[in-house]
Amino acid sequence: MIARAFFAVLLGALCGLTACSPPGKPESGVEVPRPDEVLDARILFQQNCAGCHGAEGRLGPAMAIGDPVYLAIVDDDTLRRTISKGRAGTAMSAFAQSEGGMLTARQIDSIIHGIRQRWEKAQSLQGAPSYVAKSAGNAQQGAIAYAKYCASCHGPEGRGEEGAGSIVDASYLSLISDQGLRTIVIVGRPDFNAPDWRGNLPGHPMTDAEITDVVAWLGAQRPKPMVAPSTTSPSRGGNH
Repeated sequence: MIARAFFAVLLGALCGLTACSPPGKPESGVEVPRPDEVLDARILFQQNCAGCHGAEGRLGPAMAIGDPVYLAIVDDDTLRRTISKGRAGTAMSAFAQSEGGMLTARQIDSIIHGIRQRWEKAQSLQGAPSYVAKSAGNAQQGAIAYAKYCASCHGPEGRGEEGAGSIVDASYLSLISDQGLRTIVIVGRPDFNAPDWRGNLPGHPMTDAEITDVVAWLGAQRPKPMVAPSTTSPSRGGNH
């Protein structure tokens, strides 16, 4: 009896020193949060965005969403809609749970807030073009604007020169939307030394209409989707 009592006292003392808990019970603070409970903007960006947009919001295969000029022209509703629903016809998929993705509305808001907090800069962009085009644009006028602002780098037909690549490549145009083209014309690609809409022709920024027209011209170079041949057999008495 004395030995048992001594052992019980010793065990109690050891548990007090080591703050032991019942076997199998996790210690406080080591629980892994559910994926939909993670709200750290940096973690969410790294897990969901960095693969395409770059770890620092740039230098990825997709648009540099950490570019201050981009963040100056795009509003939160557009960012939220794009992240939530994706962009049809592009590699940008839907991330909202309501659209089949993995992110909650709170997580998407956290990503947007984190992007602005990390990369947005207070700056005045007087006369900046609108993020979304106000009209369909005119491809013929776009050819004139292209020759004025873009041909010096991309060549007279857009097939690329020594300093810049082709922007009429069929694969490229098949993967990018008109909105994506417009965004790049406005924001540029600093990672490729491509200026924004103000720097193509120093002292002569592109107008909103010229940007819209250039995008219309580029869109006209996009290969037309192939139409599958009809599987209906022609009638025997009809024209062949």
